[in-house]
Amino acid sequence: MAELSAVRQELRNRNLSSSFGEPLCTSPQKDEQQKLAVPFCGGIRGGMRPGKKITIMGVVNADPDSFDISLTCGCGDVALDMCVQFEDREILRNACISDSWGEEERSIPYFPFIAEQPFRVEIHCEHPRFRVLVDGHQLIDFYHRVTPLAAIDTIQISGSLTITKLN
Repeated sequence: MAELSAVRQELRNRNLSSSFGEPLCTSPQKDEQQKLAVPFCGGIRGGMRPGKKITIMGVVNADPDSFDISLTCGCGDVALDMCVQFEDREILRNACISDSWGEEERSIPYFPFIAEQPFRVEIHCEHPRFRVLVDGHQLIDFYHRVTPLAAIDTIQISGSLTITKLN
């Protein structure tokens, strides 16, 4: 988690910001590709709420180590931190409230990510939880630890991947 904190600090120092809501083209123009550069930090218009869905499409790098997708309250609390680790073939999930990390969740029914292969991650916000699907198959549920949901207004993505579409 120390590496994740370093990436978050780097994003804050660079003051990266973007917002999405309008779907980007599958093959983005040069300006749009720069907006999706990793590490990425962008706003979630209106924050999260039940019924809202975030879709991340990308390609895993050739020799991946890990990648991280986080939903945060600005640069503060982390509502969902999902760290995909290739060596151990696991996906760690956690939340950080008032600078205190909660209990890490590790169990997954399968490991869906493959080097140099495209993927589609959908994060569905439901009343009690985030439901995460990869390539249309349910992977995990992560019960909300941060409220109100509308305060969850930022997405951060870093690590061994290329983002091709985000909406």
